[in-house]
Amino acid sequence: MLNELVSFINDKVSGANASLIENEAGDKPILVDASKIKDVCFVLRDSSEYQFNVLQVVSGVDYDSEIEVNYMLASFITNSDDVIIKVKLPKANKDDVPKVDSVCDVWKSANFLEREVYDMNGVEFVGHPDLRRILCPEDWEGFPLRKDYEVQKAWHGLEINPEHKINNADHEFFAKARVDAAEPKKVSGSWDGKISADLEAALNKKMDEANN
Repeated sequence: MLNELVSFINDKVSGANASLIENEAGDKPILVDASKIKDVCFVLRDSSEYQFNVLQVVSGVDYDSEIEVNYMLASFITNSDDVIIKVKLPKANKDDVPKVDSVCDVWKSANFLEREVYDMNGVEFVGHPDLRRILCPEDWEGFPLRKDYEVQKAWHGLEINPEHKINNADHEFFAKARVDAAEPKKVSGSWDGKISADLEAALNKKMDEANN
């Protein structure tokens, strides 16, 4: 199906330059030219052959010199396999905000999805009706899912991640993991009801780290 879809995109959208990315494992996304993403999405939604009427996910991945934006599409009409359309956006530095057309006109679900990628990865979706942060405060500095992101030391007088912080959530998580691992009926951590030496050591180490 994917090879046929690549040919379909290239036939319908001039300049899309669609190509299938052959990964050793996992999904095989279709890479298209970023300047044609909106045209490609309209064609995939409106085609009688594919009818991708649902945009499930928009995600961003930072690869230092570029940011990839992935669009996971589905059809609740044909019940065909999900498809991932990918674009690559050059990124000069940590302050650079790459741009790509919004697909909000294609799927309304893109609204919040694109805002999250903007907030976390610093991608501007041109034509978005309300492009602003959705997870971080509006005046937050930087984009948390970029590799060059530097956490602020303080925000409006509030210290960020202080050294004396005690993360009770981590402590409780690893304490619960020890209990769960000793219950073979609940998890498969140990079939004989005993925690292996390696698991015991790993859990103790994590609990020590959480307490320090």
